[in-house]
Amino acid sequence: MTVTIGRTTTHERAPSPPARLSLTPVSPVPGLLDGAWWPRSRDLLHELPALTDVLDARWGRITRVSVNPAHWPVIPRKVPVTGHTVHVGWFTDEQDPHKLILLSYTAGRWDLLVVPPETSAAAAARLMAAAATPGSLLTASGLMANETATRDAREALTREEEWETDGGPAPTAAGIRTRPDS
Repeated sequence: MTVTIGRTTTHERAPSPPARLSLTPVSPVPGLLDGAWWPRSRDLLHELPALTDVLDARWGRITRVSVNPAHWPVIPRKVPVTGHTVHVGWFTDEQDPHKLILLSYTAGRWDLLVVPPETSAAAAARLMAAAATPGSLLTASGLMANETATRDAREALTREEEWETDGGPAPTAAGIRTRPDS
């Protein structure tokens, strides 16, 4: 696997749209995920500032982020955010490819499901709700696999319904449909 490490530039960043984020409510029962993030692109340099703008106020200053490079084409070493810089690291085998790990010196660690940017709004809503369920023992990849299975089942059902409404099996060469023997 090839990973591209981008250099951080110190130019002014364009304002990012607000982060699409769903966080687990405070609960005495810990889960494997602390919520979900649905970025608009796979550009960490552009996407992380909006995420940290929300989380710095809620969880304390985010200082480090860790990703799996499977879904991020360029991984900058540092990302300038409002008021500070976030250091970015990556792990291939040790980290779930669908998870983002955030670290804060003052408040600890949070794990977020990363919903792929190309995900439909309905699927993203389901994933974000599932990731924010208190006490859930589903991993980020487990949630993504469940969503893929659900999508595949819906597509198969849609194809079957289309087949049924189109009149069932295709006519024979003579134009007469035959009835299967019972």
